Amino acid sequence: MTKLITDEQHAQLLANGRQSLEQDNFDPAPVVKLFTPDAAATWLLTEIDPDDHDHAFGLCDLGLGYPELGWVSLAEIATVRGRLGLPIERDLHFAAQKRLSAYAREARLAGRIVA
Repeated sequence: MTKLITDEQHAQLLANGRQSLEQDNFDPAPVVKLFTPDAAATWLLTEIDPDDHDHAFGLCDLGLGYPELGWVSLAEIATVRGRLGLPIERDLHFAAQKRLSAYAREARLAGRIVA
C-alpha cells in the first residue's frame, strides 16, 4: 500500500504550516491530493499544523456538493473507506497548477474539486 503522504510532501506541508503562522494571507499551492477511488471524496492539502502533525489544512470535498476550506485529521482520513471498502489513495500524478484559493473558487462554482 502506498503511503498517503511521502516524506518529502510531509516536509513541505510542515514548512507551509510554519510559513502560514508567520505570513498573513498565505496562499500556497496544494502539496498533495488524496481521494477515494470508489467514492467522490477529495482533499487538496496545503499545510500541516507544526504543533499537531495530525491536523492538515486544505480544500476538502466529501462528495456532497459543498467543498470547503478547513482542517482535517490525517488519522481520520486514513480510516475512510468508499462504497466498495477501498482505502484513500494519493494521486501519484497530481501537480498543482495554481494556488489553493483558485482551486477553492473553482470548486465552489462546480460544487466539487476540479483538479
